[in-house]
Amino acid sequence: MPKILIVGGGYAGFYTAWKLEKYLGRNEAEVTMVDPRPYMTYQPFLPEIAAGSIDPRYALVSHRAHLKRTEILTASVTGINHAAKTATITPPVGEPYDIDYDIIVVTAGSVSRTFPIPGVADEAIGMKNIEEAIAVRDRILSNFDKAALLPAGPERDRLLTFVVVGGGFAGIEAFAEMRSFASYLVRQYPEISFDDTHFHLIEAMGRIMPEVSLKTSQWVLKNLAQRGAQVHLDTQLTSAVGGHIVQSDGVEYDSDLIVWTAGVMASPMLRNTDLPVEERGRLMVQPDLRVKDADGNVVEGAWGAGDVSAVPDLIPGQGVGGFCVPNAQHAVRQGKLMAKNIIAVLRDETPREYAHKNQGAVAGLGIGVGVFQRGPIAFTGLIAWFMHRGYHGLAMPTWERKLRVIFGWVGNFFLGRDTVSITAVETPRASFEQFASRPKA
Repeated sequence: MPKILIVGGGYAGFYTAWKLEKYLGRNEAEVTMVDPRPYMTYQPFLPEIAAGSIDPRYALVSHRAHLKRTEILTASVTGINHAAKTATITPPVGEPYDIDYDIIVVTAGSVSRTFPIPGVADEAIGMKNIEEAIAVRDRILSNFDKAALLPAGPERDRLLTFVVVGGGFAGIEAFAEMRSFASYLVRQYPEISFDDTHFHLIEAMGRIMPEVSLKTSQWVLKNLAQRGAQVHLDTQLTSAVGGHIVQSDGVEYDSDLIVWTAGVMASPMLRNTDLPVEERGRLMVQPDLRVKDADGNVVEGAWGAGDVSAVPDLIPGQGVGGFCVPNAQHAVRQGKLMAKNIIAVLRDETPREYAHKNQGAVAGLGIGVGVFQRGPIAFTGLIAWFMHRGYHGLAMPTWERKLRVIFGWVGNFFLGRDTVSITAVETPRASFEQFASRPKA
């Protein structure tokens, strides 16, 4: 049987494996998926996780629980030699080794794209994975605990000043959810007033959320201003050394939490392959998701989709530079189509080209606040928030996960958000070590 190797278990990789299991005959091919994490993360829920609105586990889809006929390797692919059709697997324990394949599917996703700004690498945190979202949530909670014990002054202000860099969808959702979370926490901390908390978003462009209309983005700016959140447009972060924020407009202040959401780039893993990549480091693919070389010829046995690939957008006027934007809407649909196309090629049939008309953009901006945009149609406020939750509740893969998320939302409606910080999990042995008996010298 041909061996299919899927590199990456995110949206595109998970859905490719899931649909291959559905459509492949039992003895038609062997499928192996490699990812360093044993789960797929539903990234649109990360802002709500950072705000305590969703249990972090409910935004994860276990590979082994839902892929019954796929071999799962919880490891990293650190090299691909497609000429020899081998991939280098680096496990968390043990030595790297090579495995053979007949067909490779590259869905390695993306990582946060940063710039060499002093202090960012040492102080900032992203919003790309579940661990980062949990860390942001716990930092906000622990900072409230610390600030409640301090008198007014610079250290208290630093603990209660929160910064987000990047005004795209991910940045605005994270920023608004964090603001909503802090407003909720103020009710539980009589020592801290609403005016004691400070939220700053830094955006280099002259507007936010380019996925929606200018009118809708201006509504979001007005709403954030009314909620005490300050957005700095046409402004760049020039330094974050030691948590001291310096903006290009001369404004300076201290912050204990800097969240970086200013763009993504294709997984650097592609640098260790012989597969063709374009100038931005993305895998070169055709509209049917088969990898192509610089001359436009198909690279046999190689496929790509999701954020790691430059997939041509066949709908005029949609994709930036003529390519699909890196979002979940495209990655999920590309994964589904790629599974069907791989099977079509195995059966000597013609693969289909990927073409998806944008279904619109929807964002949650805190409890009861949202925006929705599809063409000239826009909704804002409570109705858009319900649309946001309805869309993502249904888009979450597997009914098991859908039900957990929806029941979690219902529980929070009656019981409120979960506001327990578990920062001690970062040092789980600290208490044991403190009191453990040791041999006498």
